Amino acid sequence: MATKQRGRPRSFDRATALEKAVMAFWEHGYETTSVADLTHAMGIGAPSLYAAFGDKKTLFEEALGVYAERYGSFGNRALDAEPTARAGVARMLREAASEYTDPAHPRGCLVISAAINCSTPEVERDLRERRNANLAGMESRIRADIAAGRLPADTDAAALARLSGAVLQGMSQQARDGATKEELEAVAEAAMRAWPA
Repeated sequence: MATKQRGRPRSFDRATALEKAVMAFWEHGYETTSVADLTHAMGIGAPSLYAAFGDKKTLFEEALGVYAERYGSFGNRALDAEPTARAGVARMLREAASEYTDPAHPRGCLVISAAINCSTPEVERDLRERRNANLAGMESRIRADIAAGRLPADTDAAALARLSGAVLQGMSQQARDGATKEELEAVAEAAMRAWPA
């Protein structure tokens, strides 16, 4: 026997609403984006938000997934596609300069900026784990290049990965503060001069 669907059918496009939530979180961060801000940005009522996405934290987790796939994947692509760690990080920083200043969306990086003033332990932990996974990916590529002789044997892989991560995070904040693509490209170029020959 078929069961009837309870309640009214959804009157909005879920994917479009989720994209608008990504933009709201990206612009304002996790903590300062209220449910009222989200419903306004998404063009839906609170009951629809809860029914379609769960609570704010669950919506944010889904929004992070969309962000990572659609906007934040350039770093992993660069590390995977380039033949060396140096080339991968250089490409990642150049592409960050472009992505972080793209006028089609908020400036900077959602994973970096959403953590500012975050007091929700689970959200803070998830964002930290994502940033640390990026560092681990860079460190792994650097270690592989050391083992292959493409970088000097005495290269401190962990420090070099942290330096690159710190530059990336700083570029995100500078983009939010109004730095241009060209200014951030210059930062990326300067950072690469710190790499060993």
